[in-house]
Amino acid sequence: MGDWTTIDFFNDELLVEDPYPYFDELRSQCPVLALPHLGVVAVTGYEELHEVYRDTDSFSSCNSVVGPFATFPVPLEGDDVSEVVTLYRDQLPMHEHMVTMDPPDHTRERALLMRLITPKRLKENEAFMWRLADEQLDTFVAKGRCEFISAYAQPFAMLVVADLLGVPESDHDTFRQFFGMSRKPGRVGAGDEHEQGENALAGLDDWFARYIEDRRREPRQDVLTQLAIANYPDGTTPPVTAVVRTATFLFAAGQETTARLLAAALKHLAEHPDLQDELREHKERIPNFIEEALRIESPVKADFRLAKRTTTVGDVEIKAGTPVMMLNGAANRDPRRFECPHEFKIDRENALNHIAFGRGAHSCPGGPLARAEGRVSLERILDRTRDIRLSEDHHGPRADRRFAYENTWILRGLTNLHLEFTPVA
Repeated sequence: MGDWTTIDFFNDELLVEDPYPYFDELRSQCPVLALPHLGVVAVTGYEELHEVYRDTDSFSSCNSVVGPFATFPVPLEGDDVSEVVTLYRDQLPMHEHMVTMDPPDHTRERALLMRLITPKRLKENEAFMWRLADEQLDTFVAKGRCEFISAYAQPFAMLVVADLLGVPESDHDTFRQFFGMSRKPGRVGAGDEHEQGENALAGLDDWFARYIEDRRREPRQDVLTQLAIANYPDGTTPPVTAVVRTATFLFAAGQETTARLLAAALKHLAEHPDLQDELREHKERIPNFIEEALRIESPVKADFRLAKRTTTVGDVEIKAGTPVMMLNGAANRDPRRFECPHEFKIDRENALNHIAFGRGAHSCPGGPLARAEGRVSLERILDRTRDIRLSEDHHGPRADRRFAYENTWILRGLTNLHLEFTPVA
C-alpha cells in the first residue's frame, strides 16, 4: 500500500479489509485534508466531524449517498452555490429519500418517521424481538455451527424492522424476498458508473405503496394505518410516495446497520472466549459492549456533504462546491477523543460518545432500535450457546485469520462470519 497521496479511496481494494491505517495517516497529516482524487476533502477528526454534521447552513446532504459522484448540469462556482443545489438537487441520485434532504424538507419528513418510532412502539417491538431471537436461533443452534450473518443477523434485523413498520406476520415470509436483494451502494472500483446512483429500494417502494394505499382506503387498528394516515407537523397529508420512502429507507438502513453491528459483536466474542463468560454473568455490561462494538467497527465507513458556501472546519478552508467525506470510522478512533482507540475496551467510560449513528439533524433515528436488537440478541445467544468460536475451516487458524468485508466505500461490515459453538440443552 502506498502513502495517502497515492491511494484512491474509491478504487483501492486494499482498503476494504483494513482501512484504519489509512485513516490514521490522513489524520496525522490533518483532521481536515484535501485528497488528490475527485476534489474530496476528508474529515477524520472527531470534533471536526461534529462540526460538519451540525452545520446544515454550510453543508448540504444532497450527496450523502453518492459523494463525489454527484454531478450538476452547471459548474459549482463562487463562494456560495446554495441556489444551484436548490435548483438541481432533484436530478441527483436518491434525492427523494430523507438521507439526502436538507431542512426544511428533511425536518418535515423526519417528523413523519418519528411518529412511528415512539417509545410505546419501540417497547412493543422489543417484545417481538425476544420471540424472534429464539425462533431464529431454533433454526440452527442444534447444529453447533452457522454462517451467522445469513442464519441470524440479516433475517433478524429485517423482520424486526418489518414488525416495527407493522407488516403483518402472515406476510413476513413474503417479505423475506427482499432479504439480500438490494445491491450495496458505493462499490469500490465502480468509478462514476451509473450504478452508484441507482435506487436499490425501488422494488420495496412498490411493495409498501400497496400497503399504504390499502390502509388509506380501509383503515384498520394497526401500525401501518397509523403510518398511512399520519400528517406532517403543519397538518397536511403526505403523498403516498413520501410515506413509502420513509418506510423503505428505515427498512434498508435498519437492516444494514444492525446486521453489521451483530456480526462485529459476535466476531469479537468468538475471538475472546473469556468475555463470553463475563457477559453471561454480568448482562448489565452488554449495553456498553454494544457501544464499543459500534465505535470500533462503525457500520458507516463514509458519509458525505457538499459545501454550499466557502467556510472553515478545524481552521481549514473548504471552498463552496467541495464534496466533504466524513469518515465516521476514523473519527471513532481519534486518539484525541478515545484513549488507546484501536483497543476494544468493554468498560470504556466514553464509548457512548461514538459517532457511528452520526450527529445533529441527520443522526440515525433507528439508533435506539439497533441498540435494543443488539442487547436482545446477545442475551439470547449467550444464554443458548457456550464456547462460541470462529470456524478454522473458513477463517483459518488463530495465527492466520481470514475475513472478507463488503466491497464498498460507504459501508463497513463482514460479508460472512462462520461460527462454531456448543448448544445449551
